[in-house]
Amino acid sequence: MNNTAFTPTGITVNGEPLPREAIEYEEQRLRRFFSEHMNETALKEQRTELMRKAVEQAIGAKLMMNEAMRLDLKVPEDLIEKRLKELMEQAGGEESFSALLERENVSLDTIKEGIRQGGKVDVLVEQVVQDAAEPNEAEIKEYFEGHRDDFRKPERVAVQHILKTVEADDDQNQKETARSLLYEIRQKIAEGVDFAEQAAAHSDCPSGRKSGGSLGWFARGTILPVLNDAVFAMEVDELSDVIESPLGLHLLRKTGYEEGGPAVFEDVQENVRDLLRHMRRGEALRAYVEDLQKKSVISGVDKFIEMFKSA
Repeated sequence: MNNTAFTPTGITVNGEPLPREAIEYEEQRLRRFFSEHMNETALKEQRTELMRKAVEQAIGAKLMMNEAMRLDLKVPEDLIEKRLKELMEQAGGEESFSALLERENVSLDTIKEGIRQGGKVDVLVEQVVQDAAEPNEAEIKEYFEGHRDDFRKPERVAVQHILKTVEADDDQNQKETARSLLYEIRQKIAEGVDFAEQAAAHSDCPSGRKSGGSLGWFARGTILPVLNDAVFAMEVDELSDVIESPLGLHLLRKTGYEEGGPAVFEDVQENVRDLLRHMRRGEALRAYVEDLQKKSVISGVDKFIEMFKSA
């Protein structure tokens, strides 16, 4: 909500700059989606392609926004209320959300209008992709057979943690106090006290309050190296030593382990279906955006991608 200056990228759309933040948003969305359908190795190999797709989607989003504004599409009120509820939940509830609006000096009507404007794009997207064909069973099987490695099951661990945040400028006494607290908690847990209760009482990570410190499942190489090395070396149900990372001080408990291996079609069938559905909807949307692009002046994309590849 802050009026923070956008980071320039050198890319312009009809003379208007495309900020880095718009590209990063699309990149994060792509990584979240494809991480559910591909292993980390496949994602890394397609790093540049994912960035190119993110740039294309950021450009497309800008063009779609302009087109949705021009068409002045009607946004259902229930969609606006749904998005507003999601914002409130992200802020920690209605009371926290209201306090945030007050601090930022933003009215609820302004937020709703922003949701309404963004919702015009959602309505336009659904109109564009509504006729995309659903993948049939033969197509799903064929795609899987041609991309088995992309769906290979990664080696994974399930983890709980208790985090005490330590700032870089905190004095040594503060850090040692936090470290001592974690060692005390570790001893209690070793003696039988419930990890989840201690996480809820002491962790500075939201996972402590929401899920007893559970961070869910992680594939090897997808978390901070110091935490990755520790947790993959531990036995299930083992407690770690107190570990320091850029985020602070951690106490970890390994709650589960799964070996990696070849994908079984029945296990990933729905993932493949979702991926093909996403790709087909994307193709329909891409065709629509390409038509908008033909009517637009876009520059700086290739230079930006080359800079990304060399970074």
